[in-house]
Amino acid sequence: QVQLVESGGGLVQAGGSLRLSCAASGAILSINRMGWYRQAPGKQRELVATITSNGSTNYAASVKGRFTVSRDNAKNTAYLQMNSLKPEDTAVYYCNAFIRDFWVRENDFWGQGTQVTVSS
Repeated sequence: QVQLVESGGGLVQAGGSLRLSCAASGAILSINRMGWYRQAPGKQRELVATITSNGSTNYAASVKGRFTVSRDNAKNTAYLQMNSLKPEDTAVYYCNAFIRDFWVRENDFWGQGTQVTVSS
């Protein structure tokens, strides 16, 4: 069984910073892509940022230059450093990972989500 556990959400004023963490655990053989998505009330879930196992990154245009995605492969953990936060960044943030398990099965896994609220 594979699990993703997020942490680091909270309430912050506009212009502030938060750092999200996502730790993957369980019968993990390897993790290819890890990433962050977010869903605001009444909106569809959208991509925020992704990072591959070799460190290649991809960002949504709305967060480029403000957010930084990184990962620690030895800890099976991904991070999202969010700076210069805006009220429109308010959403539930979900961690996603494409994982190959011990039985060489590949699946997308999702965390439970962590709330980020940015006040104006």
